[in-house]
Amino acid sequence: MKTAILISGRGSNMQALVNAASPPEFPARVNLVISNNPDALGLKWAGKVGINTKLINHRDYSNRSAFENELDQSLVGAEVELICLAGFMRLLTQEFVSRWQNRIINMHPSLLPAYKGLNTHQRVINDGVRFTGCTVHFVRPEMDKGPIIAQAVVPVLPNDNAETLASRVLVAEHRCYPFALQMVASGKIKIVNNCVLVENATNPEVVIMNPDDKQS
Repeated sequence: MKTAILISGRGSNMQALVNAASPPEFPARVNLVISNNPDALGLKWAGKVGINTKLINHRDYSNRSAFENELDQSLVGAEVELICLAGFMRLLTQEFVSRWQNRIINMHPSLLPAYKGLNTHQRVINDGVRFTGCTVHFVRPEMDKGPIIAQAVVPVLPNDNAETLASRVLVAEHRCYPFALQMVASGKIKIVNNCVLVENATNPEVVIMNPDDKQS
């Protein structure tokens, strides 16, 4: 499945996706990386590993429609079948999402539907939450909403701050996003009643507690 990755910054999730998709047997191939930010470090990395890159600076367009039309033309021209958002800091309009219905997936650094939006890790700490994590989901016009493909859970530790928690969640993201891409690209997923069903899925049965009840 021909895949494009949209980024706005360093693109660490992009790198995880590209590395995962490099073996010939992986069901997706990243053939285009697009950024709206001319200073995005991820563009340089993608170019160095031989992936086609394109800058579509949103500031060069008079409105969101014009920007998204250029984005759409670039994706169609590259025969893209699936879009992965990886730190792409632009909200996509309903029109664009509808054009690419069920062909855009996104990574969010929380266990959706909790903690949508920005500053997720600090908000988690402020609320005293015991577990957080990350979510890969199909994109809908509403921010951080859509059928959930996969989630990974990360415990919040007593001495965590936003930075330390973010670094541990990022490790989970780098595992969860390639896993979700593999499932989507291999055709193992169906969306029924706005929920994702995974063919032949195995699920964890253990109960994890935080604090760990074994210490009592």
